[in-house]
Amino acid sequence: MPRIGKQPISIPHDVEVKINEQNVIVKGAKGQLQREFHRRIIFENKDQVINVTVRKPEEKRSRELWGTSRMLLFNMITGVTQGFSKQLEINGVGYKAAIAGKKLTLLVGYSHPVDIEVPDGLEVTVQKNIITVSGIDKQAVGQLAAQIRQVRKPEPYKGKGIKYIDEVIRRKAGKVVKAAGA
Repeated sequence: MPRIGKQPISIPHDVEVKINEQNVIVKGAKGQLQREFHRRIIFENKDQVINVTVRKPEEKRSRELWGTSRMLLFNMITGVTQGFSKQLEINGVGYKAAIAGKKLTLLVGYSHPVDIEVPDGLEVTVQKNIITVSGIDKQAVGQLAAQIRQVRKPEPYKGKGIKYIDEVIRRKAGKVVKAAGA
């Protein structure tokens, strides 16, 4: 089993990482992210490589936080250099989406349009039936994409609804007509 927490994180040359006890600030070309980590986690920055360790590796809670903290920091660095995005697809007759300023409007079969506020730091684009959510914070991008999908989950009979682009919907057969004479 790989030990994610023990793997070092190399910092690209255009990224600046400031570590102050448990508070970590990452600045890059796309923006800045800040996060406060648990007090059991120790960060060591040497020669553009960060090693993540814990104060007491024999404690179960410390080991649980080790890999999680390492991946959170890695995602912060990836976010300020490349960014993250999720794509959703709208399926259904008359279903559509429109973006106006910081508000996404969904028309997905309800008697009223559904408006979703786009948080600061995220960008939403709509092209035909594809909604793209992008930003530097992986958690915020995933949260907004899940919130959009929650408005009208895809149903298994006709496949109508909002789904992730790479999501596979297991289709069910509808009512089956019995054969005559059986």
